[in-house]
Parts: sequence; structure tokens; C-alpha cells
Amino acid sequence: MLIFFISITILILGYKFYGPFVEKQAGIDPTVKTPQQRLADGVDYVPIHPVRAFLIQFLNIAGVGPIFGPILGALYGPVALVWIVIGNVLGGAIHDYFSGVMSLKEDGKSLPEIAGNYYNVFFKGVMLIFTAMLLFFVGVVFIMSPAGLLSNLSFFEGTFLAGNSFWVLAILGYYFLATLLPIDKIITKLYPLFGLLMIVMTTLIAGALLLEAPHLPQFGDVFAYFDSHSHEDLLVPNPDGAPVWPLLFLTITCGAISGFHSTQSPMIARCLTNEKYARPVFYGAMMCEGIVACVWAMAGIAAFPGGYLELKAMLAQGGPGLVINHIASSYLGVMGGVMAILAVAIFPITSGDTAFRSLRLTIMDAFKISQTTLNRLALAAPLLGIAYLMTFLDFALIWRYFAFSNMLLSTSVLWLATKYLFDRGTFHWVTSIPAVIGTAITVSYIATAGIGFNLPMEYSKPIGVVVALACFIGLVMQHKKRAVIA
Repeated sequence: MLIFFISITILILGYKFYGPFVEKQAGIDPTVKTPQQRLADGVDYVPIHPVRAFLIQFLNIAGVGPIFGPILGALYGPVALVWIVIGNVLGGAIHDYFSGVMSLKEDGKSLPEIAGNYYNVFFKGVMLIFTAMLLFFVGVVFIMSPAGLLSNLSFFEGTFLAGNSFWVLAILGYYFLATLLPIDKIITKLYPLFGLLMIVMTTLIAGALLLEAPHLPQFGDVFAYFDSHSHEDLLVPNPDGAPVWPLLFLTITCGAISGFHSTQSPMIARCLTNEKYARPVFYGAMMCEGIVACVWAMAGIAAFPGGYLELKAMLAQGGPGLVINHIASSYLGVMGGVMAILAVAIFPITSGDTAFRSLRLTIMDAFKISQTTLNRLALAAPLLGIAYLMTFLDFALIWRYFAFSNMLLSTSVLWLATKYLFDRGTFHWVTSIPAVIGTAITVSYIATAGIGFNLPMEYSKPIGVVVALACFIGLVMQHKKRAVIA
């Protein structure tokens, strides 16, 4: 129980004390006009109250990410909580904050456009490709997962609602509307309510676990874990031999650090009415997502007295959705079961629709296409048509590419934020340190993964470290060269 309270406390203290320090480096100016005030168009640049903006941002970045990922990460034991907290405070919250700030400073532009301004057209192109790829995979994943769940609900048996195809088409139809319509027609009206639903559900689960769960992870379990592993096998905590480095860091992204969040920040940056709201909206939403992730990581450990093998067996039977239903029903009864269905059905849809909306914004920004109704329609139709065809592919394969592109994009955004701070002449280490670590993790993963180069782990880890350090040295040299020329 103590480790849970310590984890939550560190997240809150990070927002309270580290957040203002980071804000100072970013150069926030409450007196300047925001993109919404200068470029109001009634479609994307629409004023939103900061509380509503926070709830929308929270739901957009969360979805089922801080639930599914931590449940899968619970297979690694209490060390999952350590990663969530450290990753969030030093990486994820910084990543989300600067992705919002840089967009605020650049007329609400998408991150690839900003990358072209701060680096070059090559970096812009790379970032555009991986941003578009990630958004597309997120959209496809969040068509397939809720459709599969809804089609298998027992009270739909024997009706046309039991067909997976129906739900795929229904969700696609909704995504089509959400991608085309002005942001204040659906998203700003419904999403604050869904954001509150996630907060209420997580609070109830946390309270029930603290009062009823007999197997809560203890603070000493973390030390016991490190004491029980030698230097050689320290990163292999479970019977399958799945290494913490780099697999845990890609298993738990939402809650710790996720590149998908940076694709959502420009959408809200176009709606803020003052730069001073950047920290509570962007940094605050990520801090809250870290709390959600801690609750579900703890639940994934505590709800299974049989430990790793019992959790693994349920995941094999029905995936994270079944685990959510088991946890919610066990601790909250019938109400918990209903909330679990809402969580795994509604929350992914609220991430999928904003993924396609952000994809539309990103592509049209990159190619300087005006946001007219006809242009939005001409882009949305083929994108969603291709997404429909992708739903016939293997879900596991799509998920692996999503996980890699997610971590790669988050690292790219941290490098972009580092360049932003270099140019400002402020304390760049708040972004450069997590950028180096993120690069090492990402390169190590693709070097050793089956979808990558499939190298042995003893090679992939040093390769990751060398590439990360080379990136930092290259950025420093480029900055010094520009300073001399100037």
C-alpha cells in the first residue's frame, strides 16, 4: 500500500514543484494572444474553457492506454509502478507539456510542421511519416478492439448486433463525423463527461483496492525484486524471460510516456485562450494519466493472488478487456461490470476519433491544404476506407508497429523540444536527458525485435546507447555551428 501512496505523491509533487521550473524554461507569456484568438475559424480554432480543455485532453491522451498498458505491465511486478512514476515525471509530462507549448507558440501547428521550422525538411518528413503512421495505427486499433468487445457481449447474442462487422462499420461512421465536424459539435460537448467517468471509475477502483485487496504490492517488494536478481538477470523478472529493457518501456507507454499524446496537443493548443493554461492542461492531464496508470498497475498485481501465472492465464483467455471486467466486477459488483464495459468500449473510441481528426489536421497542415468542408471530406473518406481494410489484418501485428512508432515519436518530440530550449538559451536538460534515454530504449527495441533487426540483446543494448549519445552530440555540434554563423 505504501508504494502506491508514494507513487501518487511523487506524481503530484512533480506537477507542483518540477512543473513550474519546466514552465519557466518554456517562456510562457500570459499577455500574448493565442492562436485561437488570432486565427478563429469556427472549426478547429474554437475557444474552450480551461477545465473543459483539461478533461478533453485527458480523455484524448488516455483512452484505454493507461488501463491496458499497466495491466500488461503488471506481469513485471511492482517495478511497473517505478517505471510509470519515473517515466511520467521526467519524460511523459515534459513531452506532453512541450508538445502543447510549441504548438501554442507556432499558431497551433502540428508537430511535423514545427519540426521543419526548428530542424530541416528531412526531419520534418521523418516526423510526418511516423506521426501519420502512429495516428493511423491508433485509429485502426481503436476500431478493432471496441468492435470485438461489443460484438461479444452476451446480451447481444442472437441479434445483428452480435456481428463484428456491424460494430466496425458503426464505429467508422462515427469516426467519419468526428473527423469532419467542427470540434465544438461533438468533442467539446461529450468528452468532458467521459473524462469525468474515467476519473470516477479509477477513484472507485483505487478505493476498493485499498480497502479490500489482500495482496497489494508493498514498498519492500521493489527492494526484494532487486535483491533477488543478479546483475546478469536483473532485467528478466518473469518466467517467460521478457526483459524490462526495453520491453517494459514499450508495454507501458500511456501513463509513463507516449508519442500519441503529442498528436493530440495541437488540437487543444488551437483552442486555449491563454498560454498560462498550458501547464494545467497539458502537464496536468499527463500527471492525472500517471495516477490512472498506477491504479491499474496495482490492480493488475493485487487482483491475482496466484501472481504472474494467474494474470497471464486470464490475459491469454480474453486480453486486458477480460482483466478489466474481472477487476471491476470483483471489487465494485454489478456497477463495476457496467463501468468496465463502458471503459473498454467508449474510451478507445474517444481516442480513435481524435486520432483520425489529428491525422486530418497533420496531413492538411503539411501540404498547406485549406480546411474547407470539401477538402476535409476528400481526405477523410479514403483514410477511413483504408482503415476499414486494415481491420482484416492481424491485430497483434498492428499493435507491435503501433508500440514502436509510439515510442519513436515521443523521442522525436523530446529532441524537438530540446532544440526549442537550445534556441531559447534555457535549461535544455529537462528534455535532452529523457530524449537520450528514449532514443536508447527505442533503438534497442527495434534492434532486437522480430519486426526489426532481430539482433541478440547483448548487441542491441550498447547499440541503443551509442546511437542516443551520437544524437545528443550531433545536436550540440549543430547548435554551436549555427551560433558561430550567427
